[in-house]
Amino acid sequence: MKSDVIKIDNQEHGFSEAVKEAQKVAAYKGLNQKDSLRLQLCTEEVLSLVRSITGEIEASFWIEFSGSQYDLHVSANTAMDMEKRMLLLSVATSRQNEAAKSFLGMLRDIFEETMVVEVKQNNQYVYDGQNEHTIVCSDPEWDGYEHSTLKKLADTIKVSIRGGTVELTVSKKFA
Repeated sequence: MKSDVIKIDNQEHGFSEAVKEAQKVAAYKGLNQKDSLRLQLCTEEVLSLVRSITGEIEASFWIEFSGSQYDLHVSANTAMDMEKRMLLLSVATSRQNEAAKSFLGMLRDIFEETMVVEVKQNNQYVYDGQNEHTIVCSDPEWDGYEHSTLKKLADTIKVSIRGGTVELTVSKKFA
């Protein structure tokens, strides 16, 4: 099943509605209090993560659930640059763009990566490809807290980038 789709913006309109939607899903599915709080925390953190990385945000949020599997989806439009792309892909469990799985997807991804706008080189973001999920960001607006929390709570995090559209899917299975 699929929950209602909640519209989110960078003035935090829709954030509380998204958490309420997570509460509704948890109540509908009969999750215990601990799992219900985990679902709500995942919701809060995925929304904060997307907002922190992309800055200006116009997004849609919804939850798809079947049995004990819950997938939290955020679809956002943003002006993509190399730093955003790097940070978004570093969040993914696989560290890869899910939109680049097919041959045409890989070609599109290569083309988009070469066409993405370069921002001034001010060494704001550093990605250490040797360590799993390591992100160092000197931007005080983003300290990586959301990423580390999601990494601990979620089973998988998938990132799909196609042009300026970013889709983030956080999956969690509750017993």
